[in-house]
Amino acid sequence: MINTYQTSMALPQVPPPVPPRLGSKPLLRFLVCVVTLHLFLSVGGFLYLYYNERQIAHVSSKLILLIIAVLSLERKVNQIKKPDMHLCFFPLLVGFPPVEKQDTTYRAFARMLIGKPNATIEKKSGYLEWRMDLSVRKNINYYGKSWLTVLEPGDYLVYSRVTFSKHSIAPLTGCIKLKNMETGAEKEVAKAHCSLSDKDGLNPQLCTVTLQDVITLSRGNQLSVWVENLSLVDYGKQSTSFGMYKL
Repeated sequence: MINTYQTSMALPQVPPPVPPRLGSKPLLRFLVCVVTLHLFLSVGGFLYLYYNERQIAHVSSKLILLIIAVLSLERKVNQIKKPDMHLCFFPLLVGFPPVEKQDTTYRAFARMLIGKPNATIEKKSGYLEWRMDLSVRKNINYYGKSWLTVLEPGDYLVYSRVTFSKHSIAPLTGCIKLKNMETGAEKEVAKAHCSLSDKDGLNPQLCTVTLQDVITLSRGNQLSVWVENLSLVDYGKQSTSFGMYKL
């Protein structure tokens, strides 16, 4: 029998295994480190530019406000007379007060004016009635036509000017009365007198009772002007007035 599995041809040679590349892992690690470092540098640069730009913008806005303030001060200096020049620079020497002390736009105040009555005034004492269309109020309410009601507690400068005319032998009295809204109790907080009597042959025919005081008021307190004789009051717009101003 012939052996067909044997042959005289040489077997093909198997190539030797390729040795592992030892330098590939360090190279890969180096590339990863470079990419990570580049990422950190990019993020850090972006944050630095962002905050630096904001800081520059903030400083620029302050500089612009300072320039506007200087220009405004210069314009006011040009408008003020030379003898009053020191008044413009006085705040710079003593320092500006806090903002809440400078702003007086929204402080409570009232200036009440009287008008001529339509009917004949009786000869008796009583409270003066004010013309709301001629008066000015801010953050102060009113009750009826005679009383002012305090809405904001604090110290107020209260004043009153009542002018009397015609003839009267006895001295005339005017006073400011305070009424507690809760109890209804009234008390005098300021009082003054004047006289229309003939003295030494002089007859001025006019006298004025002027009242002014600083009063601490609570919310709900009411103020009014009381006079001894309503028929002798001069009802001119500028002759008789009443007001208050929160300090």
